[in-house]
Amino acid sequence: MRGGGSLLPLLLLVLLRGLCRGREVAPAAVTCGSVLKLLNTRHNVRLHSHEVKYGSGSGQQSVTGIEASDDANSYWRIRGKTDGSCQRGTPVKCGQAIRLTHVNTGKNLHTHHFPSPLSNNQEVSAFGDDGEGDDLDIWIVQCSGTYWEREDAVRFKHVGTEVFLSITGEQYSHPIRGQREVHGMPTANHHNYWKAMEGVFIKPSMDPAKHDEL
Repeated sequence: MRGGGSLLPLLLLVLLRGLCRGREVAPAAVTCGSVLKLLNTRHNVRLHSHEVKYGSGSGQQSVTGIEASDDANSYWRIRGKTDGSCQRGTPVKCGQAIRLTHVNTGKNLHTHHFPSPLSNNQEVSAFGDDGEGDDLDIWIVQCSGTYWEREDAVRFKHVGTEVFLSITGEQYSHPIRGQREVHGMPTANHHNYWKAMEGVFIKPSMDPAKHDEL
């Protein structure tokens, strides 16, 4: 009896650890509702937009890559394919469909069948109003594990046209001198890897019922 009694606290500890593991939710993952900057790991520039429209192609708001790490126009909010499909604080899964909404202008990362102005790849723009655009705002997060981990380099594949969000190094002149062209490419390669950088990351919740819908 004495020996069995001494084992009881140990058994309870093992049981509690097992229960806690079962409730863990990828604490280092990028989560829905987070606001972040995205770094292209090949060219060391951050995904950026601003109230400057393309002078050709769609004429929509331009999307570029910039070297500066402290520009407020490089923040993007992680949202679901539709409102309510990506609950606030939920880790983003590899293979999940998301929208990236530019924080300062409320437009979504978008691509369509227009040629990009410098490389003649596919134009990437920012489109919509107050976070509402259309079906060409949807991207699939491609990564190797279960969740989009903050330390991982990931790809974004466009659902509607199947191109990858990319940078190959072409630079604009006036009025956005030195900024890099962002475009869509049909092949997966080293030009389309992105990593989460500076931002406000919503912590995962142990209780899904407490999440706010986007």
